[in-house]
Amino acid sequence: MAEGTSSLQTDAAQHALLEATLQHDMEQIRRKVQDMAALDEQALKTCLEALLERSRQKAYAVILRDQRIDELEKEIDRLCLEFLVRQQPVAGPLRFVYAVIRINPELERIGDYAESIARQVLKLATLDPLPARDKFIEIADLAIPMLHGAVEAFVRHDAELARRTMLTEERVDALRSELNTLLQGAERQGQISLDALGPLLTVVRRYERVSDQAKNICEETLYMCTGEYVKHRQPGEPFRVLFVDERQGCRSRMAESIGRSLGLPQLQFLSAGLDPQPADPALTAWLAAKGLDIPPAEPSRVQDIPDLPHVQVMVALDAAARRLFPQPPTKTVTLDWSIPDPGGIQGDAAEREAALEQTYQTLRMHVTDLARALLGE
Repeated sequence: MAEGTSSLQTDAAQHALLEATLQHDMEQIRRKVQDMAALDEQALKTCLEALLERSRQKAYAVILRDQRIDELEKEIDRLCLEFLVRQQPVAGPLRFVYAVIRINPELERIGDYAESIARQVLKLATLDPLPARDKFIEIADLAIPMLHGAVEAFVRHDAELARRTMLTEERVDALRSELNTLLQGAERQGQISLDALGPLLTVVRRYERVSDQAKNICEETLYMCTGEYVKHRQPGEPFRVLFVDERQGCRSRMAESIGRSLGLPQLQFLSAGLDPQPADPALTAWLAAKGLDIPPAEPSRVQDIPDLPHVQVMVALDAAARRLFPQPPTKTVTLDWSIPDPGGIQGDAAEREAALEQTYQTLRMHVTDLARALLGE
């Protein structure tokens, strides 16, 4: 009897030791995630200061410190791999490490957004005054606390906080649209130059993308806490169609505009590029003359598209874009509509107009047919 009791005590002691080791490893990973998030937050705050003050010094500081965020991403990846091998976790601990693996690149990407904002500030060093100054402060004061709340929800294992934090994203989206309108109006009225418009729109876009990444972190936290995976397409959620070309030039923006003009709430049309550039003002004017719903003027990289793996249809409009097609197995339907870029046409105004019109008619036919197919018509 004594021997059996001793054996039970030994098993209990071993179990307690394993549990203590498990919790120690999880806490170590949590601290690294907090460290990385703190660096992101500080970088975003410094970016706002650099923008408001047009401070090159602060912008350079953000750019130089981004390397530490990249190093932490690699360190967290290593800790997660070691945790999986050593602990062979199940249930809650397995969901925890899965969530960290998903959250880690989100945090690294936010560091990249901060660096991008800092680089835009360098282009704006001579801009005075800063248009819509209060709105820039407002969007940063929404996005940065949202990031903090998302990471806090993860660390505290707090599903309710994650749900509350996600609600901020809609306010950030609305403010981004308002800022875009204000900035484009300022450029038309000659208050800022076209050279300044692009960087300012990019700054707005980057802060808005921070809120998107924070929402993603909240979604991973909900999965960790409850097993609820909210990224799966819900009933009533629109199908997402992404048009891609190398520079998010004429073709992808035109296709997005045509898609939006169909007025189908069941479908959401987006465009992006491998190396995107600001919209050509001549194209914007041409689309407006067609009465089309003009997409945002600032460029969007494919990697910046929210929930990219959950885009239902990806359309490549040139050979370079085909490289971005996800590898099978994938639920994303990929289509190749490679057509000549009318933006590259060399000729007089009439020849360029004819090239734009031909591209428009071709894309309108394809987009309309695709929309009908998606809606089952």
